[in-house]
Amino acid sequence: MPTASHVLDRVLVLEMVRVTEAAAIAASELVGRGDEKAADQAAVEAMREALNKLYLDGTVVIGEGERDEAPMLYIGEKVGAAQGRGPKIDIALDPLEGTTICAKAGPNALAVLAVGEEGCLLNAPDVYMDKIAVGPGYPEGVIDLDKSPTENVKAIAAAKGVQPHEIIACVLDRPRHEKLIAELRGLGCGVVLIGDGDVAGVIATTDPDTTIDVYMGSGGAPEGVLACAALRCVGGQFKGRLLFRNDDERARARQWGIDDLDKIYDLTDLAKGDCIFAATGVTDGSLLEGVKRKRGKMTTESVVMRASSGTVRWVRGEHRN
Repeated sequence: MPTASHVLDRVLVLEMVRVTEAAAIAASELVGRGDEKAADQAAVEAMREALNKLYLDGTVVIGEGERDEAPMLYIGEKVGAAQGRGPKIDIALDPLEGTTICAKAGPNALAVLAVGEEGCLLNAPDVYMDKIAVGPGYPEGVIDLDKSPTENVKAIAAAKGVQPHEIIACVLDRPRHEKLIAELRGLGCGVVLIGDGDVAGVIATTDPDTTIDVYMGSGGAPEGVLACAALRCVGGQFKGRLLFRNDDERARARQWGIDDLDKIYDLTDLAKGDCIFAATGVTDGSLLEGVKRKRGKMTTESVVMRASSGTVRWVRGEHRN
């Protein structure tokens, strides 16, 4: 368990929840409206406004993209009301994880935020990452990206004391995963396919109620950092390797200081030291309930975690309309 950060002591845990609540409430107004961009923009504006009210000197290291691609919450943007005075923290965020989910009123859309001391969250390029993750309770090294899905499933099953066909995997429902899904089903595994939102997919491995044992497949590298911040708080293992489709993506990675393009990243490579993770549900999902609008009020459900204490808090909020 990492040592508690005195810097993060000054960034109140519940303040992080207020930030994700603001983004979730803003996005919820556009659930099911079919407009991904409008929902994302609403969440971004609300999250940025909430962050800029806090007494901190923050830098966005995982955000909406590079400065020329995103007008706000871009990578490198300074946020917080205490620039040059307050605690220096790195911020990884996704104001609306699952924009398509939100637009279609599907499950597991979230507003997500992670903070750590300066230099503790990997400034990951916006490329794909091959990922595998399990929850707590397994011997170290039970998962290995250099091994096949079959070998990983057999190792997890042996550690769990069950047969491989009893393992349930979570995979993003994408054409690129057809072979992976076929291999898993060939073993008799259950495969939970999700349309979007692989941060929620990784976190699902930590909750026995989901029955998901392992997350496999490729998704965004920035989302990998957010997922690792959560796993640091509740336990689990993660392995990731950047995937590049062309030379432009390789050049972008080198611009962000990544020299070993074949490196396999461990949990603490992506999120080290003490960190805080917070998420608020936008739509109902396996992790959190979504925003509910009732006469005169709204309700939200959030989770906030801290690595140094291992504390997980579930926060239910009521907000006036």
